[in-house]
Amino acid sequence: MKNYEELPSDAGSNIIGQVTAQANRVQQRLASVKHTVAIMSGKGGVGKSSLTANLATALTLEGNTVGVVDADINGPTLAKMFGVRNATLEYTPAGVKPAMTALGTKLISMDLLLVEDDAPVIWNAHSQKDAFTWRSTMEVGALREFIADTEWGNLDYLLLDLPPGTDRLPNVVELIPNLAGVVVVTIPSEVSQLVVKKSITMARDILKVPIIGIVENMAFYVCQHCGEEEPLFSPEETPDKAFQQTMLGRIPFDPQLARASDSGTPYISEYPNAPASKALRQVTKKVQNFFRKTEPSP
Repeated sequence: MKNYEELPSDAGSNIIGQVTAQANRVQQRLASVKHTVAIMSGKGGVGKSSLTANLATALTLEGNTVGVVDADINGPTLAKMFGVRNATLEYTPAGVKPAMTALGTKLISMDLLLVEDDAPVIWNAHSQKDAFTWRSTMEVGALREFIADTEWGNLDYLLLDLPPGTDRLPNVVELIPNLAGVVVVTIPSEVSQLVVKKSITMARDILKVPIIGIVENMAFYVCQHCGEEEPLFSPEETPDKAFQQTMLGRIPFDPQLARASDSGTPYISEYPNAPASKALRQVTKKVQNFFRKTEPSP
């Protein structure tokens, strides 16, 4: 397959110029962002979006300016979790103003562009069979537009909530070569660990992206009657031994967290004394400490 430079003609579309201009806009936007972090797993259903929403909220409560990109183009959920699905995006000469949560976190998501709850993301093509051939390319293009065309302003953190799949991080690194790091999410099951190991290898050994650490979600539940911690799964290895990476925290299962996400309420501020909130704040502090250690001394 030939690349763009090898094609004899672009039929007047100037595709190379368009892609180059958009890539330049991405870099211009990111120039005002201190730390760009991807939240990834490779495994679906482990709670990446829930972690992203609460990590962003916790960072905001710590006094940081935070933006979030819902990078799951086909299954966006963060607008609902943040309670901003009814937000109207404002288009200005400087770009699209992102949705703003009550606490001040900024968000861009495909969900904010869909007119109906049951509307799927459908790419323009002669047929959906044709669209399938270019779907990955079009998804990367949409993500590039989210970053490049959104008026983020100055941010301390820009978090990207990645969809499942070990192929997602390479797409992000292509857009953001200076990605500051990744937070890897897993649950304490052998099936999850099997998939997550592949994502860690991709990030660490192939793409050379710094791994900030591992978050074990749904690590256990706290008995409402006796207060004892009980496991939900029985893996052969703990995450620190399975992955040989820094553990950022173990988040207990809490039904209130799921209800908060469904209602668009920030769990970490609604239930500040809950065990899961305390664990999420620990994760937040370790993420901040990671960047404090890597920042040059004044």
